[in-house]
Amino acid sequence: MYFTYTNSIWRNLKNFIHENSVIRRKFSSEVKQEVKFDNFIEFRRAQASRSILVQVQSENSYVDLCNYCSKFGDIIGAHHYELKDNSNYILIEYKTLESIKEVLDSAHYNLESTGIPAYSPLLWFKAAGVVKGNSVKLLNDSNKKGILKISNGLYQTREADVMELILSAENVSDQIKTLHELTKLNDLEIRLRFLAAKQIENSISGIFPKASALPFGSSVNGFGKMGCDLDLVLRFNQGIVKDNINSRLVFHTKENLTNERSQVQKQMECISDILQIFLPGITSVRRILQARVPIIKFHHLLLNLDVDLTMSNMSGVYMSELLYILGEIDHRIRSLIFVIRKWAQSVGLTNPSPGRWITNFSLSCLAIFFLQNVKHPLLPPIDLLNKSATINDIRITENGLNCTFLRDHSILDFRTENNSELSELLLQFFEFFSQFDFSNKAISMNKGSAIIKPDHSSIYIVNPLEPNLNISKNISLEECERFRIEVRNAAWILDNEIENAKSNSKSTTKLWGIANLFKTSQETVIKPNFFFKPRMVEIKNLFDDKDEEKVISDENDHLNIKESVKTLETNLTKKFKINKTSDR
Repeated sequence: MYFTYTNSIWRNLKNFIHENSVIRRKFSSEVKQEVKFDNFIEFRRAQASRSILVQVQSENSYVDLCNYCSKFGDIIGAHHYELKDNSNYILIEYKTLESIKEVLDSAHYNLESTGIPAYSPLLWFKAAGVVKGNSVKLLNDSNKKGILKISNGLYQTREADVMELILSAENVSDQIKTLHELTKLNDLEIRLRFLAAKQIENSISGIFPKASALPFGSSVNGFGKMGCDLDLVLRFNQGIVKDNINSRLVFHTKENLTNERSQVQKQMECISDILQIFLPGITSVRRILQARVPIIKFHHLLLNLDVDLTMSNMSGVYMSELLYILGEIDHRIRSLIFVIRKWAQSVGLTNPSPGRWITNFSLSCLAIFFLQNVKHPLLPPIDLLNKSATINDIRITENGLNCTFLRDHSILDFRTENNSELSELLLQFFEFFSQFDFSNKAISMNKGSAIIKPDHSSIYIVNPLEPNLNISKNISLEECERFRIEVRNAAWILDNEIENAKSNSKSTTKLWGIANLFKTSQETVIKPNFFFKPRMVEIKNLFDDKDEEKVISDENDHLNIKESVKTLETNLTKKFKINKTSDR
């Protein structure tokens, strides 16, 4: 059995899955309220602007903290989490920005600290001294429930317990939905990512009041898993063009005396120094400035986040927006991509370190392409989004890249007639790519069909925003073949599992359904010592002892045959010479 939870946590998780299943069944036929990507980003940025993060003694401190903080304004909610070092934090969201200003103006610096004081929304709550006179009235129980929305919100469900809940699902499709619900980014994780971005914005706001740090990638495209890294792009001129354009007064700007790339590298060096020296919580700062896209990597201790910061153009943000829009078109898409990524990780096809293996981004693109090519497509070609764009959808990056496509998919002339269950779609995905001709065909999500491969890359996936680039250029021929083998294996396993699930009763003590897709030998998982050498095995490891004896016997027979052939050739040569002499 995989049971490791306390009874209370286990009951809460079971109820969570049950309630979500009921809600899905109840509203599956209804049209959900659509949220545009720009609105989603602005909403989360506004949340972060009205929020502070406070380190406390324990979760029980929230009553005292909220009583103290409520004097600065109305509190919308509080979210608690605990890190591995047993430090506790509460994220408090106020109703107005004025309340945040009052809170920060009331805070003071730790005069005993050797560090340089930083004005930041990251605070700690010191113990109360002796209070004279009337004490502050404590919150009543109803207010407590209304304020503390999340308790230990960064807790990740253990792998074994995820498996337990998957095994208790009704069918294979519900297993896939359960996996998605348990492992996707939750509300608190999204809030903390935008708070990290806000901290960086605040740190340089004196010189660059228009600067913005925009999250992109998995944190915002709807495909993020709990604990995933945060990708940020730092922009100094976001919105500047539109502001006060008719004013006759213009800011002086220091001209760049070097080429653009060198200038960006110097700017990023300065930013990395600010992060490392001044900002609380940020540690392990590394500069990778010679890469094709210069990047700063760091870890945020207080938010438990690994962050990649870049200052390159906006194409990453627009790619995230495109994936977000595609994920919004149908409720099955994100669940399907989650299970595909989980399967690829289990069989060792993906790896957190960069290399010659397939990435989660490439897997998502493969899934999108598949969904464009099923009998009744779930997704339209991206070219249809491009052709349907309005004047408000025009986006051109500073290096001239056209990222214009329809932002409001609800007005798109596309409706799917596909009613397949998630289990059927997953099986069709494996079958589709087990037969795909990677040798001669390239994958074009723009056209929604295969095209002739432009070069000899093992897998060629056309970048939707930069069609002359290959998203999967890093994948080696060996990894391409491994992918083909693994999708064939998965198709065979899942086909059997779907048939068995229809006839047999399920048991939480026996693996069934997608659980058998994740059951893999540790020998197949990519290990660090495999990074720079081919995955090769000794021939003898493919056989048992008896098979090895047979191989040796076969090798001896092979040598005997070679000797016999050599003798025959010698005799024929002699005979040929004798015949030639006779002819003369």
